[in-house]
Amino acid sequence: MNNAHDPEILRGLHTAIIDLVDEINRPRRDDRLIEEAGIPLDRALFPLLARVWRYGPIGVVELADRTGRDHTTISRQMSKLEDLELIERKPSITDRRVREATVTEKGQEMIDLLNAARERLANRILVDWTDEDLDQLRTLLRRFADDLMR
Repeated sequence: MNNAHDPEILRGLHTAIIDLVDEINRPRRDDRLIEEAGIPLDRALFPLLARVWRYGPIGVVELADRTGRDHTTISRQMSKLEDLELIERKPSITDRRVREATVTEKGQEMIDLLNAARERLANRILVDWTDEDLDQLRTLLRRFADDLMR
């Protein structure tokens, strides 16, 4: 396998990734999703709830690492999610010093509404894409993410 890829292709990939990350991280994206889902959730809490659902059970330190935020900020926001009964925290079975969060039934209902809203929004954005296009994109993005996480 050739390890020296075309620099122009790599630059194009890099700029596409930057554009994608920038667009995904725009606060208006989260606002639009929350509005589409019809849920009363603070935009700052949305990414945390989504990651607890995706990676849970998960502790504050790991969640802070995944979000690129300070663990004290994450801890306060996790307390808010707990107060809203969207997550619950229990001692880890592998390290009793760590409290790990999981999504509650109420939190799962909110996640379900968010996922349905995300699907509606995606169908609007991807209206001209075929299922084959989407499957190819999904496959390549999964491969890229898996390689990146190694």
